[in-house]
Amino acid sequence: MLRGIDVSAYQSSAYDTDGLSFVFIKATEGRSYVNPKLTAQTKTARDAGCVVGFYHFLWPGDLAAQAEYFVAKAPERAGDVLAVDWETTGDGTHASNAEKDSFIRQVKSLRPRNRVVLYTNRNFWLTIDTTSYAGDGLWIADYVTAGKPRIQAAWRFHQYTSDPVDRNVGNFAGKAALEEWAAGA
Repeated sequence: MLRGIDVSAYQSSAYDTDGLSFVFIKATEGRSYVNPKLTAQTKTARDAGCVVGFYHFLWPGDLAAQAEYFVAKAPERAGDVLAVDWETTGDGTHASNAEKDSFIRQVKSLRPRNRVVLYTNRNFWLTIDTTSYAGDGLWIADYVTAGKPRIQAAWRFHQYTSDPVDRNVGNFAGKAALEEWAAGA
């Protein structure tokens, strides 16, 4: 298992990258928010030689506009991974299954050379999701032993704790395998 983290504006731009193979960075949310630390957090990950991913926090409604907003704001580089963060929004709603699936497909269409994955928590995966569509891979949040999420589905990334930051493992034989997968979109 490879080690990685995910960061947002809540974390420093100069986070610790020691021992990490990948970093996911929040890029956007809805159609108006851009992480103010996006550029600096991306530089930290790239300087450390990590595989970089960017995620968009999905809101219900106007998926085409959200997909276009996300790809316009997320840096574009071969080998980067894009993700949709599908969970309950600040106002207690969430995008539907059809919206989630449509968003993934639209992002994949707009950035065909990048892998596009679904980030969601165990509860959403087991009780909300009805399509099991995760694009190029599933990134599952389940706060249990690293690499042992309690689901019966293939996964690529597992977020296993948020203490002191969101920590993840990648289900790859090594960093070269992750790089090869990420570049193989």
